[in-house]
Order: sequence, then C-alpha cells, then structure tokens
Amino acid sequence: MLKKVNLQVGGMTCASCVANVETALGMIHGVKKAIVNLATGKASVEYDTEQVSLSVMKKAVDEIGYEVVLSTATLQIAGMSCAACVSNIEKAVGELPGVYKIVVNLPLEKAQLEYAPEITSLEEVKHMITELGYNVADKVEGQAALDRERESRERDIRRQRTNLIIAAILGGIVMLGTMQPYFFFPKILPDILNNKILLFILTTPIVFGPGRQFFINSWNGLRHGIADMNLLYATGIGAAYGIAVVNTFWPEAGFGGKDATFYEAAGLLITFIVLGRYLEAVTRGRTSEAIRRLMKLQPKIARVIRDGQELEVSAEEVQINDILAVRPGEALPVDGIVIEGYSAVDQSMITGESLPVEKRNGDEVIGGTFNKTGVFKFKATRVGTETALSQIIKLVEEAQTTKAPIQRIADSVAGKFILGVHALSLATFLFWFFIGFNLWFTPDSRLVLTPYMLTTVGAFGFSLLVSVTVLVISCPCAVGLATPTAIMSGTGKGAEYGILFKGADAIEITSKVNTVVFDKTGTLTKGKPAVTDIITDTLQVNEVLQLAASVEKNSEHPLGEAIVQGAKERGLTIVETNNFNAIPGYGVEAEIDGRGILLGNRKLMGERNIRLNGLIPEVERLENDGKTVMFVAENGVTIGLVAVADTVKETSSQAIEQLHQMGIEVAMLTGDNRRTAQAIAKSVGIDRVMAEVLPQEKANEIKKLQTEGKIVAMVGDGINDAPALAQANVGIAIGSGTDIAKETGQVVLIKDDLLDVVSGIQVAKATIRKVKENLFWAFGYNTLAIPLGMGIIYPFSGQIVSPELASLLMAISSISVTLNTLRMRGFVPAVRRQQKANNKIKAHTGVI
Repeated sequence: MLKKVNLQVGGMTCASCVANVETALGMIHGVKKAIVNLATGKASVEYDTEQVSLSVMKKAVDEIGYEVVLSTATLQIAGMSCAACVSNIEKAVGELPGVYKIVVNLPLEKAQLEYAPEITSLEEVKHMITELGYNVADKVEGQAALDRERESRERDIRRQRTNLIIAAILGGIVMLGTMQPYFFFPKILPDILNNKILLFILTTPIVFGPGRQFFINSWNGLRHGIADMNLLYATGIGAAYGIAVVNTFWPEAGFGGKDATFYEAAGLLITFIVLGRYLEAVTRGRTSEAIRRLMKLQPKIARVIRDGQELEVSAEEVQINDILAVRPGEALPVDGIVIEGYSAVDQSMITGESLPVEKRNGDEVIGGTFNKTGVFKFKATRVGTETALSQIIKLVEEAQTTKAPIQRIADSVAGKFILGVHALSLATFLFWFFIGFNLWFTPDSRLVLTPYMLTTVGAFGFSLLVSVTVLVISCPCAVGLATPTAIMSGTGKGAEYGILFKGADAIEITSKVNTVVFDKTGTLTKGKPAVTDIITDTLQVNEVLQLAASVEKNSEHPLGEAIVQGAKERGLTIVETNNFNAIPGYGVEAEIDGRGILLGNRKLMGERNIRLNGLIPEVERLENDGKTVMFVAENGVTIGLVAVADTVKETSSQAIEQLHQMGIEVAMLTGDNRRTAQAIAKSVGIDRVMAEVLPQEKANEIKKLQTEGKIVAMVGDGINDAPALAQANVGIAIGSGTDIAKETGQVVLIKDDLLDVVSGIQVAKATIRKVKENLFWAFGYNTLAIPLGMGIIYPFSGQIVSPELASLLMAISSISVTLNTLRMRGFVPAVRRQQKANNKIKAHTGVI
C-alpha cells in the first residue's frame, strides 16, 4: 500500500544537502518518490508501507550526516505486572509504522516514545496500548505528576486489595472444604463443606471475579499475537477450574473422575497471584521514593518584592530578575544570586553537603534548599523548569526510563520466555501422560505440604496437574523487576549525594571503570593562583607580603591579584604607592614611603644587577614544586621571595587515595608544562601524567588509554575538555552548580568536590551489584523451581508441587527481588561513611 508522509529533516543548509537527502531516500527499495524542501526543512516521501519503515528512512538520512527529527512523548501506563507486559507493549507499539523507538519502564509505569506524528499519531499509540488491556495517559509534570502517580498506585492497590479479600475468604473456605475429610477436620467441619457442588459455587466467583483480569488481559494480548504472563495464569487457572467442573458434573468423561476436582488449586492459585500483585504494588511504589522526595522539595509559595511591597505569590509565577525575600526556616522557591543579607543555607537535599553553607552578597543559591538562620534577598536567575531542582528531577526521571545493556538481555529473555514455558508445560504433560505416570505413579502419591492423596487421579489428571504447576511456577516477573527497580534506587541514591547519572547505561559503565583521568586546572586544583610560600632572611614574613601586595595593587596580572588577595586574607593593610611602573614580561616597581620596591622574576633581577643573597636553592626548590617565584627587592637588595601557585583542592589527595584503594588507576591530563604537572601529580599521588596537551588533542590521549584496554572515566569542568569528556567511556562533569542542563558528561556532579567522583563510582558499583543479586535470585529461582514443578522429586518422594504452592513461590520470588532492592535505601558510599566518622572524631577532639 502506497503512503505519503512529510518528515522533518535537520542539518540541511544548501541545495546540495537537498540533493543528498533526496538521493538517500530515493535509493531505498520501496520508496517511489522523495522531494525535499530546504525552506521548510521537510522531505515529502511516497513509499510502500509493506517494504519501507520509518526506521529504514531515518537510518538512510542519519547515515549521510542529517537527521530525521522525531517527536517525543512520555506516557503513563497502568496495569503492567511483569517483564512480559513490558515486552508486549514494546513489541505491539514498536510495530506501528510511525514509531521509531519505545522504552517501557515497569516500576515507574512510564514509556518513552520517539515517533513520527505524520505517520502514526499519539492517539493511535495510546489506542494500541489500551487495546492490549492497559490504561494509558499523557505524562504530566511536577506536583500534578506526583498526585497522578500516587492516585494511580493507590487505585491499583485498592483494586488488588479488594480482589485479595474476596479470593482469600472464598479460597480459604474452599481449602477447608477440600481438607474436611482429613486430620481432625471431620470432627469440627460438616460433611457438606466437602460437597463438590458447594465447592463449585464457592470457586466460581473467585475465577470470574478476582481471576477475571487474567482472562481479559490474556485475550487482549492474543488478539494482537502476544503471549504474556496473564496467559500463563489464565491457562493454569482455566485448566484447574475446567477439569474440576467437568469431573464434578461429568465424572465419567475420562479426566480423572469425581475425586480429581482441584477447586482449591484454582481458588488458591488466584489468591496467591493476587497477593503477589498486591505486595508488588505496595513495595514497588517505594523504589520511586527518590523522585517523590525531590518533587516535595519544590516550594509552593514565594515572597516577591514588587514596587517596594513584599507579596506572597505562587512559586510558578516568579519571573527571572524578580527580587525575592527569604526568612529563617523557609525554603528557597527558585535559583538566584544573593544581593543583600547573610545566612546559612542547608543544601544537603540537593548537593549532599552535611553542613549548612554560608551565603552572602554575590553567592549563588539553589531553589528547594532550606534557609537556616539569617534573612536575605536574592535575584531570581532560573525559574520554573529551568531551576536546578527541576533539572535534577528531569535527569533522574530520564535515567530511570532508560535501559542498561544488562536489562535489555533480561527483558529479551523474559519476553521470549512465555511461549517457551507453554511448550515446556505441554512437553511435561506429554511425558507424564505417556511415560512418567506408568513408570512411577503410586496410589499413596500426594501434594507437597498437604495430606491430599492422588489415589484416583488418573494419568490425565496427574499430567494436567503437573503441567499447570509448570505454567505457574515459571513466571518471569522477578526477572522483569530485577534491573529497573535497582536502577531506580541507584539513580535516586546518587541524586541524594548530588551525583546525577544521565542513564542506566551510565551507571553500568561507571561501575566497570578501571582508569580515572582528571583535568588539572579547576578540577584537581582550585583554578586560581594563590600565595603558597613567603621566604625572607631580613624582614618579617608579613612585611614582605605587605610590600609586594602594595606594589601589585594596581596590577591586573593574575599573579599580582593572587598576592593582593593573599595579603587581604592575612588582614594586612595595603598602603599607597608612588611612581608605579609596570615592566611587561618582568614585573612591577613603585615607591612606598620613599623606599624603592621592585617585584619581578629572575630576569628582572639580573637586568637590574640585584644581589640574590643565596636564595637560588630556595627558588629552585619552589620551582621544582611547580610554583612561580617572585623576587622582592629594596634599594638593589633582595629582601624576600613570594611563591604563587594554583593550589590543590582540599579533597584531591583523599579522593585519589580512595580510588587507589579501589584498584583504579589515576591519571592527569593538562595543557600545563610538564614540571608543574609532575609537581601537582606528586603532591596528590597520581600515577600517570599527560602534560602539555592542547585542548583539541585531549580526546586523542583518552583514545590511547582505551586502546590499552582501559575503561576510562574523564573528570573535568567542561570548559576546555568537552571533547575528552565525550571520548571517554564515562564523562564526569564536576562542579556544575545550578548549570546542570549544559553539562555534556554522562555523570554530573553538582558540587566541586572530588570525593563525589569516588562516591559516584561506589554508588554505581552498589547499584550493579544489586542488579546482579536480583538477577541471580530471579534466574536462580526459575532454575530450581521449574524442575520442581515438572515433578523431578516425584520418583523419589511420591510428592508433586501443587499449583497453589507454585503461585505462592512465584509471588515470594518477585517480592524478594523488590525487598532486596529496597535495601539500597540505607546505602551510604564508603567514602562518605569514612568522612562522617572523621568529622565526628574531629568534633570530639575539639570538645576535649
């Protein structure tokens, strides 16, 4: 069938681009005509829908350097219960002609969609999902999203709780009726409770009430050629109930006779499946706690000063450049810069900092943080969806809706598992019906953990019972929950400490990093020079610094500014000078109270024939440490030295030591000279130095490390190392503050603290460790449970697992995976635990 669509194409700049795109599209087998309009940026394509898909057209355009621009949407989907649901939605929606990609997240109940609305509308996508038996709605933002998610989850919990109450009460009575002839029950229960007609009357409401959802959902799937977990449940329940009904009303039909009525199997099977779904709905909500906690930080009210009046307005109404007032105990509604006042602000909820941070004029403040003590005013710089908190929420949500490579494998297995289980169940039935029953059946056979005898069950009834058990016990729900719940917990835990992973794949690759490369300036160091040493034989240290700073006060050179700042930090008075003279490339000179002061490098001292007074060994020592030395001379005689350097951050050495303890190699990449680089590296304990590297060559240095088989994380501030961040296996952008959206790395660190690099790797390792634990448990469960369900222990014990016990085991498996993930809530990175312990020791020592 021929169809005509208009696709938006990006990246075209001239007529040559038009020709290239037309040629690329025209060469696709099945495309009849392709006309590109440069002005509108659109390609009109007429194609055969049987031969050409959107992905084929997009690939053809992308491969020649242009881009088919697609629409994106986030959908909220309710009613999913396992990985098979995810697989079914992705398969059915993915086959729609205008859908390029769909990624469904089970715990978040969300789908990320890329599609061409010209081919398939969003309404068609939603209709397909509804047809499959799920509820779908457009995603909303902020508090509305929080409210909708809570209402949806509470509605699901209420529905399953009602189903559970009905199934448990009636199922319990059916179980008592089945057990009536055994143990002490004949003495306390009337014979009528074991009446098959009564059991039929009690079981039927369970099957067509709480159990109805499985039949409806499996039918919706089958209509679209999809098999899911509901089909397993429906087959198992239907078989148990159907045979019970036949043997109740037509006992001579050849299905095991009047004693082979498994009403309790159908009733308890539904009860335990619903119990599992109810508990999953309750516990799964807790794994998305990080997002809800972040959303709750967003204040609803702001105090804005307009026309000299302080007004209370909705936080959503705040505009950029508005002046806002904040009182003690209030949360900041938006991001901004302090213009008046002083306070201490608790930023722990955003950056993970344990202590309040002092804020004064010119300092940046973050929306959602908590003002502790003072009163101040600030000017709004980011509002609405542009605030750091909104960006963090967006990043965490996007990360939680991505899939790690390990999850794609698990989902693929779970998606194909259903038909495999049906085939295995059929094979099990055939084996026991034709071979196993005749070889091993004994009249005293019974179900595990019950006194229920299978004396008169017959070959058909026995084989059916075992095959139904295989259907139920094989549920891959735990496999589907294993990875996404752990990734959700990991991204949330990272956000707690100001570490933002941009996707599940970023977490997985970060956990494998074995080499960390740091940019020097602004990353390992503070990025601005500071006074490090003052040496003198004739005067006081402070007097030398005061003279140097007074001479430099009119200088605009960075080293001069560092000397002036150093004097101010020591509380020294900077005095007036006369006859100031800047000597380009050498230094400066001036008069102070009649004293001629000269400040400059060794060349200047040589040109002026100034005696160095035996200071050369000190100069060489300082220069070997990567410091720049300035000589201070008075009236032709050197009176001292002032050394200036870009100083190392307080936590650099500790972070590198922690990385070494984790077995990670540490390297430094810088454009600075080798001597300075080596000095910095030596001071912090770095293994490998790549110095004198131009910004455009930094990516090549990362490539060299990768060719050695290393998995590289590059840490930088993103100013001149963006290519290296992009080339690395993991780019870690540090010290982003509120500028989160602009960062190019896969991992964004809000604080300018290298210990967060260590914390990020530790969070990633803990998350992937949790994923592996969950997958081990989930696959381990199926590995052990399926043979049990198939009757492997029967030849030795005369016992088989009942369908209801199988459903209980299946529910326990899924819940165990979720509960194991919830243990991440108490996780604290080892480096932060150690830092907390050190702070306590310091505080205790201070008290003593």
